Amino acid sequence: MSTARSCYLHPCGILLYCTLAMRIRYNAPITLNFTLLAFIVLLSDTLFRTGFIANLFSVPGRGVFQFSNPFHYVRLFTHVVGHVNWAHFLGNFALLLLLGPILEEKYGSAALFFMMMVTAFMTGLLNVLFLPTGLLGASGIVFMMIILVSFTNIRQGEIPITFLLVLTIYLAGEVIRSFQNNSISEFAHIVGGACGSIFGFVKPARSKSSTSRG
Repeated sequence: MSTARSCYLHPCGILLYCTLAMRIRYNAPITLNFTLLAFIVLLSDTLFRTGFIANLFSVPGRGVFQFSNPFHYVRLFTHVVGHVNWAHFLGNFALLLLLGPILEEKYGSAALFFMMMVTAFMTGLLNVLFLPTGLLGASGIVFMMIILVSFTNIRQGEIPITFLLVLTIYLAGEVIRSFQNNSISEFAHIVGGACGSIFGFVKPARSKSSTSRG
């Protein structure tokens, strides 16, 4: 008479098997590449004092921006890559890495890249025209994403209540912080949020059929 044998799998073995069976996917190339670029720029500037951030990855304010200098126009876009310190970097990219893949899945990498560049240009240009201080950091893009992600389940002819709640809380916070003495650019946040609202209403999500595989 044969005896049955029990089979026992150790939890560590199961975890190791699942890890080996799964493959890591580069799921959001625009979000990840942007994060990696900002990380490398800040790391190199911190370790080697290259001056990259001050000279390339920030945009001057009103009166300092040189309209005759083509290089300054490049900085209207590149200022979103530069960050003052690691706390500034982590504060922005903790949210960007959470929201970016959701939006990249919904709209596609090319569309998200376009929206990020438009937001960077608008925050940089308006800062040059109206504010005397320089500007750097991805906070405008982050706030664009915060507003835009509230349109995830929007249907034609309707305004989602999540958008209204996010917009109310967001604007209230920016108004309160505008009266505080800090180095945060509420102006960039507001412009980024405005861009996110516009994109949410005018940019349709790509159809699911376009992302399916045969």
